[in-house]
Amino acid sequence: MKMIILNQPYVSQILEDTIAQNNYPVLNNTASEELTTRKDLPLLSDKAFTEAIRNKKLPLLYTNSEDSIEWITQNLRFTRLPELIMVFKNKARFRERIRSMYPDFFFKEVSFEKLDQLRSQTLPYPFIIKPSVGFFSIGVHVVNNASEWEKVVAKLKSETDSLGRNFPGEVINGSNFILEEIIPGDEYAVDIYYDKNGKPVILNILKHLFSSAEDVSDRVYITSKQIIEEHIESFTQFLSKMGDLIELRGFPMHIEFRVDSNNHIIPIEVNPMRFAGWCVTDIAWYAFGINVYEFFLEQKQPDWNVILKDKNDDIFSMVVADLPKDIPVDNIKKIDYEKFRTYFEDPLELRKIDYKKHGVFAFQFARTSYKNRKLLEDILQSDLKEFLIL
Repeated sequence: MKMIILNQPYVSQILEDTIAQNNYPVLNNTASEELTTRKDLPLLSDKAFTEAIRNKKLPLLYTNSEDSIEWITQNLRFTRLPELIMVFKNKARFRERIRSMYPDFFFKEVSFEKLDQLRSQTLPYPFIIKPSVGFFSIGVHVVNNASEWEKVVAKLKSETDSLGRNFPGEVINGSNFILEEIIPGDEYAVDIYYDKNGKPVILNILKHLFSSAEDVSDRVYITSKQIIEEHIESFTQFLSKMGDLIELRGFPMHIEFRVDSNNHIIPIEVNPMRFAGWCVTDIAWYAFGINVYEFFLEQKQPDWNVILKDKNDDIFSMVVADLPKDIPVDNIKKIDYEKFRTYFEDPLELRKIDYKKHGVFAFQFARTSYKNRKLLEDILQSDLKEFLIL
């Protein structure tokens, strides 16, 4: 049985069309009505959806959003899914499960109430602090020294209230935080699934670009023939070891790594049950012709040798157009979407987003020739004010 749960904040046309063309059963919830335009989606009630999963030994379930985790936790307790979800959503629990792979890695979980009680002089600077359960770089801070620690704790206190208001507790939670050593190297985000035999299948490898060492934003992700060829083997080997430790079968995920100059791989976090959020995993379609939803649900494996054979050095990017922090949303009259779209050498798809609600005005997919890669470096550094009409 191949099943899908749709949820806020976004469903792409690629995902919606894939569901309709393959007749994949979808949970009939509010999001399936509000976020889709097609009227031919096969919707199932809570009861019918649950029973369909109950009657299969290893159902294949995909969701586009972690907002679905609450429903899965409440309704699918007879499966391993709630247990596996919390192994990955709770970053401290995940570190414990893979400790044998990284016995010397520093991490420490602390409740929000006890942050003030930590002796700042004894902490191993520099380190990163973030919610034990979190996503989208929310509540993430780099702490370089004791004086910064005091400022970060104060900032976390002001941020924690908004965490609970904007996201379910299963998605992000400000009650516990994890302190962990800074992982050096380049950052990568990988969409993968474990097949029915526990073999990891990589569908996407994205390199996460940053504007500086302090940057923790999600502005630019890129992929290319070179990126896939350089990392497909080592990432697969790591994922195989991790999958054996946690006993993963028929399970999709979005995992983030850091890779240092010695090709040492350390995972940052895992987002279970989905690929890259907001359906930006669709970059695999533009770059490599891979429909990630269909590949997972049909258990298809990319033949990367064939896919990459005739590829050149083009870079495929996904750009998150977030609003400048110093401009009140109410001061923005509109967005010059055409100016933003045509900034890119070969704009593939522009997805307009309700910036008043989400603080992001667009997701842009683009192809950039290697010689014009400075376009991506410049947009990474930009405050994007040139695209705002105030």
